[in-house]
Amino acid sequence: MMLHIPGVLSQEQVAQMRQRLRETDWIDGRASVGPQGAQVKRNRQLAEASPLALELGQIVSAALMANPLFFSSVLPLRILAPYFNSYAGGEHYGLHVDGAIRAQRPGLPAIRADVSTTVFLSEPDEYEGGELVVVDAYGTHEVKLPAGDAIVYPSGSLHQVLPVTTGERIASFLWTQSMVREDSKRALLFELDTNIQKLRAAHGESEATVGLTGHYHNLLRMWAEV
Repeated sequence: MMLHIPGVLSQEQVAQMRQRLRETDWIDGRASVGPQGAQVKRNRQLAEASPLALELGQIVSAALMANPLFFSSVLPLRILAPYFNSYAGGEHYGLHVDGAIRAQRPGLPAIRADVSTTVFLSEPDEYEGGELVVVDAYGTHEVKLPAGDAIVYPSGSLHQVLPVTTGERIASFLWTQSMVREDSKRALLFELDTNIQKLRAAHGESEATVGLTGHYHNLLRMWAEV
């Protein structure tokens, strides 16, 4: 399931992050991938353990966890500390699949990458190219969102970032281990939760919404790993 989540970060948060990122040094993006990814990855990113990456990453993580749409669709159990990257001058990331297991900092357990998230920090008219392209069972999808918006999609999807031919594309990206491993089950739970919320908004609390909420939680009880 792919989902556009608008307004994860406020425009003020985006502006502050952009200002901080203009004053920092970037490293080669291949530092965070294995040999296969290094063959197709050409971009820059903040050093994983840099103070700025940790500071801004906490803001992104907190904003996502406070977002009802993100929580309902992803059902996060653990979030890997966000990364930040930049593409310019033809930089790109060719077709690849994200690694299934992602290491965290020393002392923290590795996480299983179930859901990938990109939070855009550049406006679409600030750069040409740079679309996130995700290939799934329903076709090929190109994504280029307003600054502050996020896209979530299964980490097992084949995807790429097209070359940025002019301007600069800055974004944050991260992986989440979900309480529900299978994408199809997460999608069913999200659809059920969304429809319960619509019924509740239209008709208030009722016997039907209580019953459907019970079904939702019983399914979550069956499928969740915590």
